Amino acid sequence: MKTLFLLMAQYNGQAIIPLDRVCQDYFSHLSPEMFLRKALSGALKIPIVRIEPSQKSAKGVHLEDLAAYLDSQRAEAIRERDQLSGDLRAWKGR
Repeated sequence: MKTLFLLMAQYNGQAIIPLDRVCQDYFSHLSPEMFLRKALSGALKIPIVRIEPSQKSAKGVHLEDLAAYLDSQRAEAIRERDQLSGDLRAWKGR
């Protein structure tokens, strides 16, 4: 299944997901403020959308960006697993 389609169903087709919902669902270890700081500093590779140019405007994450982020995290986890299992096979062969 495609992550984007699953997120569309989860968020009822909303294009922009509010930061508090994204944190609640996928970053429960972070407050919305900490999530925003990490995203704006580049520590989290996910763009933040401001509904207006104002500092006080609503902020969120575009559905496609969240799907891409989750897919990239999954790809990294698969790479790590493959590296570890490759290392284990090499050790078993000795």
